[in-house]
Amino acid sequence: MILVADSSALIALAACDALDLLEKLFGRVVVPEAVFREINCGGKGQADQLYGFLDGKVVPIDPAYPALLDGFCDPGEAEAMVLYHQLRADKLLIDDRRGRRMAKINRITIIGSLGTLLAAKRAGLIPEVKPRIHAMMDAGIHISPALMTMVLESSGE
Repeated sequence: MILVADSSALIALAACDALDLLEKLFGRVVVPEAVFREINCGGKGQADQLYGFLDGKVVPIDPAYPALLDGFCDPGEAEAMVLYHQLRADKLLIDDRRGRRMAKINRITIIGSLGTLLAAKRAGLIPEVKPRIHAMMDAGIHISPALMTMVLESSGE
């Protein structure tokens, strides 16, 4: 299975020490060059942890694989969608609402950071999602109360 990842979801998962779950759940994890640049510039949170995790996982895109985009997609989201099609990936890890909407328009199967935590709990890889969600929030990642309630209910917590 191939998972293409965008920066926002990777940052969220790094904030709760959950990057290792990606390979356990999905096998091969890759990012386009734009995502790697986004994570490693401007003092983004968890940059050092992500830099190590992404070593050997950066794949250049082939512009022959188009994606429909709106005027608001950032370069990382755009390249991630192209890479998804290029590699015939199984899922795109993305949290940004606009990016998720564009991914759906492009017929891309998506999962977010919270969906990854739910999948990890269901697979028996973690005992609880609640402490990980709180770690994300402590790191400054916004999670709406309604979404948090829905995820916790889905996890049985």
